[in-house]
Amino acid sequence: MITTLFVANRGEIARRIFRTCRELGIATATGYSDADANAPHTREADAAVHLPGNAPADTYLRADLLVKAALACGADAVHPGYGFLSENPDFARAVIDAGLTWVGPPPAAIATMASKTRAKELMAGAGVPLLAPVRPEEATEADLPLLVKAAAGGGGRGMRLVRELAALPGEMKAASVEAASAFGDGEVFAEPYVERGRHVEVQILADAHGTVWTLGTRDCSLQRRHQKVIEEAPAPALPDALRAALHEAAAQAATAIDYRGAGTVEFLVSPQGRGYFLEVNTRLQVEHPVTECVHGLDLVAWQLRVAEGHPLPAAPPEPTGHAVEARLYAEDPARDWQPQTGLVRRFDLGPTTPTGPDQPLPPAGLRVDSGFGAGDTISPHYDPMLAKVIAWAPTRAEAVRRLAHALERARLHGPVTNRDLLVRALRHPRFQAADLDTGFLDRHLTELTGPAPGGVAEVTGPGQAEEAGAPEESARAEEPSEADGLGVRLAALAAALADGCGRSRFGGTRYGGAWRNVPSQPQTRTYRSEPDGTEHEVRYRLTRAGLDAAGLPGVRLLSAARDLVVLDVAGVRRTLAVSAYEDGTVYVDTPPPAAGPPGQPTAYALTPLPRFPDPSARTEPGSLLAPMPGTVIRLADVAEGDAVRAGQPLLWLEAMKMEHKITAPASGTLTALRAAPGQQVEVGALLAVVSD
Repeated sequence: MITTLFVANRGEIARRIFRTCRELGIATATGYSDADANAPHTREADAAVHLPGNAPADTYLRADLLVKAALACGADAVHPGYGFLSENPDFARAVIDAGLTWVGPPPAAIATMASKTRAKELMAGAGVPLLAPVRPEEATEADLPLLVKAAAGGGGRGMRLVRELAALPGEMKAASVEAASAFGDGEVFAEPYVERGRHVEVQILADAHGTVWTLGTRDCSLQRRHQKVIEEAPAPALPDALRAALHEAAAQAATAIDYRGAGTVEFLVSPQGRGYFLEVNTRLQVEHPVTECVHGLDLVAWQLRVAEGHPLPAAPPEPTGHAVEARLYAEDPARDWQPQTGLVRRFDLGPTTPTGPDQPLPPAGLRVDSGFGAGDTISPHYDPMLAKVIAWAPTRAEAVRRLAHALERARLHGPVTNRDLLVRALRHPRFQAADLDTGFLDRHLTELTGPAPGGVAEVTGPGQAEEAGAPEESARAEEPSEADGLGVRLAALAAALADGCGRSRFGGTRYGGAWRNVPSQPQTRTYRSEPDGTEHEVRYRLTRAGLDAAGLPGVRLLSAARDLVVLDVAGVRRTLAVSAYEDGTVYVDTPPPAAGPPGQPTAYALTPLPRFPDPSARTEPGSLLAPMPGTVIRLADVAEGDAVRAGQPLLWLEAMKMEHKITAPASGTLTALRAAPGQQVEVGALLAVVSD
C-alpha cells in the first residue's frame, strides 16, 4: 500500500493528484523551484523539497534531484503527472531502482512509445492503421502538405506545417533545434498533413492481470500551435463503426506493448471518416477530467490502485452525458498567443462542486482544476495554463452552454487570459454543430479575437460634437447599443463614478462623485482599455435631474459606491462591479447583456491615463521591445547595418514552454541588435532598432 506519494511535477496537475491522495488517506510530497517557493502546490503538499533554480532543466527535469527529494520526504511512490519527465523511461527506471513504486506504465512500454517513429513501426506490425512517413529527401510536390514532427515529446513542440517544398529543409532544421531544446532529442520526421482532420483519442487503463479498459473517445481538435485548448467526451459526430474501430485499435496498441496504468491512444480522423494512429501518450492527459466526468470515476485513484497491484473490474462504468473542458491560459490570442506573466489579483470562477474518487459530477456541477489562485504570480518559466474548467450535462448542447456561461461570469483580474476566445469559440455556430477540425481556431481567429459583433465605435462626447460644429444634442441623436461598444463605455463610466466615490469627501452610496469648484463643468477621465490599447474619454455631470453622461443618452444612475455601480440602460438595470488596485488598474465586471449580440465581453481592464503624459516614456521609433520575459534562443542571419524588410524574423525567444518569433516592425536598416543567444530579457527590454 502506498502511504506517501511524491509528485514529480508542479501546478495544476500536482494539486489534482493531491486532491485524490487526501481522499484516499495518502500523504503527499513534492519538489519546488525558486519560482515556485510560494506556489499553491508547494503550500498544499505535506512535505516539499527545494530544487535550486528556475529553469526546468535545473529543476523539474533533473531525475537525480527528484529521486533524492522523494527519498528525503520518506515517500514510497512517485507520480510523474504530465509533461516534464512523465514519459522518460530513464526516470521511471531510476525511481524503481531507488526502491520506490512507479505510478505509471513499465519503463519498457514508455521507451517503446517514446519515439513516434519507432512507435509507428510497432503499431503497423500490430495492424493499427496509420499514416506512412515521408522521407524528406524523397518528398515531391504531390506529398504536400507535410507535417514535420519531433520523434520525442509532445505538446506541439518541434512541429512545423510545410506547404512549399523549398521550405522543408529549413523547417526540418528549426523543428530539430526546438525538439532538442525541449526534449533532449533532435530527431524529427515528416508525414502527410491531413487537411481539416480531427484529433480524436481513446483513454485506456490497464492492469497487471491482463485487463484493458477503453474508456470512450475524446475530441481535442480545437488547438493553437498544435496544443489543445478545448476538449470534450465523448467525441461528437463520430459514426458508430468508426468509434468501435478506434476502441479496437487502442486496445490492440495497449496489448502490443504490455501496457499498465492510464494512457491515451491518439488518432487523426480524416474528413472521409478514416482514423490514423498518431501516438500513445504513456501518462495521464491534461484533458482526463472529461473522461472522469462522463464515466464517473477517478483516473488518478485507479492509477494508484493499479500501481499497488489491484486488478481492474472486468468492465468499466458505462458513460453518461457529455463533458467539455476549456483550458484557461494566461496569454493574448490576438497577439500571436503571447504568454502573459504577473500577479493574479482575483481568480473567481464561481461555485464549483467538489468531487472525490469515483464520484461523477452532479448535473448542476462545474469542476475547476487550477494551478493558481488570487495572490499567486505567473512565472515566465513554465506553461501559461492557469486552470481547466470542466462542465458536465446530460447533453452536449447543455454542457457547452454551461461552460460558456461559467467562463463569461468568471472574475479574473491580472494578466490577460484567453477567456473571451474560449467563450466565443464555445458559442460559435460551427462548434455547436460539432463541425470540428484542428484548423478551427486558426481559421476563425479574427472573429474570435476581434471587436465584439457589430464592431466598436469611437466614443463621442459633447466637447467633440461641439468642435465639429454640432450642438451637444447631436451626440444624443441615437440610443447607444451593444454593437457600438456600449459595454466598454459603460465600464469606463462606472470606473469614473466609483473613483469619484472614493475621492469625494462627501462619498455616498447613491450618487457619490468627486467634486470640483465649478460644478457646471463635467468631470473628465480618460482610460486605456487593456490589452487593445484603445482610449475612452468619460465626461459626465451629476445634476439635480440625475446623471448627464456624454454620448450615453438614456443612461440613468441608480446607485454608486467604490466597488459597485448600478445603471439603468434603456430601461434595463445593469450592475457593474468595480475593483481598483494599487497600481491604478481598474477591473469592471458585469453580467452579459440579455439584449446584446453573443460574444460581448463581460469584463474590462482599464488603466486611467494622466492628463499630461510623460514625454520621456516614449521609445525611439523602430525600437523592437521584448513582448514578454524570456530567453533568446537564436538569432537570424543578420547583423547591424543590414537591410531588413517588415515581418522578417530577427530572433527567437523562448518563454513559458513556447517559441516566439520576433520580426522587424518595418522595412529599413538594422541599426542596433542588442540580443544574444542565451540572454535572459525582461518584458520591454530593447532587442533591436530598425531605422528608415
